[in-house]
Amino acid sequence: MIVENKTLFADGFHDAICGTSDDGRVIYSKVGMVEILVERDEMSVEDAMVYCEFNVWNTYVGDYGPIYINDFDADFDEISDCINA
Repeated sequence: MIVENKTLFADGFHDAICGTSDDGRVIYSKVGMVEILVERDEMSVEDAMVYCEFNVWNTYVGDYGPIYINDFDADFDEISDCINA
C-alpha cells in the first residue's frame, strides 16, 4: 500500500525495494542498496556501506519515510565476495 503524496522513497534505489509495510512505508534491502552503489557508482563495498550508514539509513524524514531492513547475513568479506562475484 502506497499512501498517495505521503510515501517517501530513497532516490536511486528502486531495485532494492523489498515491499511495503502495512502503514504505507517502502521497505528496502540494505544489501541491495550496497549492491547498487557498488555496480552503478563503482564504490567499494566498504565505501558503499559507509555512505549508506551516514547518508541514508540513519536519517529520519518523517512518518512515511522508508524502512531499511538489515539483511546482512554474512561478515564483510563474504558480502564483498558475493557482490564482486
